Amino acid sequence: MRVQHLFDLSGRVALVTGGSRGLGKEIAEGLGEAGAQVVIAARREQWLRPAEEELRAAGIECLAVVCDITQSDQVGACVQAAVDRFGGVDILVNNAGITWGAPAVEMPLEKWRQVLESNLTGTFLVTQAAGRLMIERRYGKIINVASLAGLLGDRPEILDAIGYSTAKGGIIALTRDLAVKWARYNVYVNAIAPAFFPTRMTEACWGGTSASSRRARRWAGSAGRARSRAWRSFWRRRPLITSPAR
Repeated sequence: MRVQHLFDLSGRVALVTGGSRGLGKEIAEGLGEAGAQVVIAARREQWLRPAEEELRAAGIECLAVVCDITQSDQVGACVQAAVDRFGGVDILVNNAGITWGAPAVEMPLEKWRQVLESNLTGTFLVTQAAGRLMIERRYGKIINVASLAGLLGDRPEILDAIGYSTAKGGIIALTRDLAVKWARYNVYVNAIAPAFFPTRMTEACWGGTSASSRRARRWAGSAGRARSRAWRSFWRRRPLITSPAR
C-alpha cells in the first residue's frame, strides 16, 4: 500500500473553525492535500477570503463561511452550508479561539467571559451542531485543539492568561466525556494539546523586549513551526480521521 493511500481522505468533508490563519489554515491545507473537501470558518472576512483563495489555488476544494462560533444560529448556518455544498461533515476540527493576558487578580470579568465563550462554549456549540449529523450517519471524527496550558500550570513569565488555560482545561474534559458517550455511534472525539506555535495570537508573548518576553522566547525555543511540526503532529493522529477498515 502506498503512503498516499494511508492518508487518503478523498470523499470526506472537513470543517475547520478558525481556519483563516495560523494553525487552522495549516490544518485545513493538510486535510485538503489528503483529498478532503474543506470548509473553513472564521469571524473576520478580511482574513477568510484570502485563505479560501490560497487553498483553492493549491487545488483544494474549499468553502469559506463567516461564522462567530459563540452564536448558535451562525454555527447552525455554517454546518448547513457544509451540508448544502458538500453533503455533510465527516471531520470537525475545533481550532478557533482567543486569549487575553492578565494576572488572575486583575483579569477583567468581561474578558474572562469572552475567552470562555469563544474557546469553550464555541467549541461546544460547533461540536453539538456537527455531532447531530455525525450521530445520525453513525460516522464522524472530531479533533479538539486544546493546549498544554489546559494540563499544566505555567509560570506567569511564560503565560499569564487564566481564562485561556481554564477554557483549554474545559475542552479536555469535554473531549473525554464525549469520547465515551459518542463512541457507540462510531463518532470519535479526541484532542491534541500543542505547546507554543508562532502565530499572530502568540506574538504578544514573544514580540516584546521585556525580560519576561525574552524568557518566554528562550522557553519556547523548540516551539512548533506551523508548516512543519503542526500538521505533521496532526497527521500522527491519522487513525482519528481516516475511514475505519471495512
